[in-house]
Amino acid sequence: VQLVESGGGLVQAGDSLRLSCAASGLTFRTYSLGWFRQAPGKEREFVAGIAWPGGSTYYRDSLKGRFLISRDGAKNTVYLQMNSTKPEDTAVYFCAADPGRTVWTMATHWNYWGQGTQVTVSS
Repeated sequence: VQLVESGGGLVQAGDSLRLSCAASGLTFRTYSLGWFRQAPGKEREFVAGIAWPGGSTYYRDSLKGRFLISRDGAKNTVYLQMNSTKPEDTAVYFCAADPGRTVWTMATHWNYWGQGTQVTVSS
């Protein structure tokens, strides 16, 4: 299984950014997918997840209404749309996948990870 994130970069507070995660080596439609982030000196934290089957979505409470997770089965890609970005959103963002029906908020429960993409939001 390989997960490759892209779309990170430097943006100004208030800008929007869309992260992508291309998956290969798995039956995409039977995996739950998630996004986590890790800021310097902090633990990796859950951002959003989308479950298999059904596509139910879950978000970190503090990010509801600003971030949106979606998946495109035809492209084997999961997206994270980040709107109204804030400096505290600065972190490395990781894509995760798990062959189960549960979207876990704990990073240790996920089986597969991408290498991460840096997002920096300037004030």
